[in-house]
Amino acid sequence: MPTPNELLEIATTVARRAAALALQRRRDGVEIAASKSTITDIVTRADREAEDLIRGALEASRPRDGFLGEESGGERGSSGLTWVVDPIDGTVNYFYDIPAWAVSVAVVEGDPDPATWRTLAGAVVNPSTGEVFTAAAGGGARLNGEPIRVNEGVELPLALVGTGFGYDPEIRRKQAAFVTELIPQVRDVRRIGAASLDLCSVACGRLDAYYERGLNPWDHAAGALIAQEAGATVGGLDGAPAGKALLLAAAPGLYAQLDPLVQAYYQRWE
Repeated sequence: MPTPNELLEIATTVARRAAALALQRRRDGVEIAASKSTITDIVTRADREAEDLIRGALEASRPRDGFLGEESGGERGSSGLTWVVDPIDGTVNYFYDIPAWAVSVAVVEGDPDPATWRTLAGAVVNPSTGEVFTAAAGGGARLNGEPIRVNEGVELPLALVGTGFGYDPEIRRKQAAFVTELIPQVRDVRRIGAASLDLCSVACGRLDAYYERGLNPWDHAAGALIAQEAGATVGGLDGAPAGKALLLAAAPGLYAQLDPLVQAYYQRWE
């Protein structure tokens, strides 16, 4: 079994390569290939090209590992490791040329299920800014090779909180309803549009906390590890691990203040 640092080197290399490809395609002009869950949930040809590049590179270097990608789905391996990939996280930002999109590559031990997996390494690359966020299990988190840490000692009224919204109009309505409850209790709320970068922003102190419902495994596999390795507590709904029902990330003290508010709302979601 390779070490987390060895796996991180692979993750970072392939994420950088895919990021360079996606950035060049952005400069060439974005072409929408399809829509997914709704007409606003788009996929570009660059999403597919970037994922094909990552998948091919991983098959060449780690042929026995499994793969789970946003665009091409999953395939089990025989090694006990699975690569979890979002080729372009923040596709709408990418389409509009807003410089908040990223390539996210993580490797997990066990099935590609956030409820049971153990993330070993992850890399999130923002090609627009040249920023590379990385973490290996037990080794801390880094931005462009320099250690990063969450903001400690932030009280709820002074917290800058990130969130995101789904594509279904009814889900958006419910998510917006909670924002109206939350915003009087915190410094402010930000919606950046890329979960991987939101988690990395918690890791490096650009956000104090981040929460979202409806995330897929590839949205948070790398970013959640980076946030945890930077000192964040990352959890889900009603004590479960972070997953589709809920992800919340913040330094432990702020997490303890924010979690009851988030839990109370999302437990009555239905």
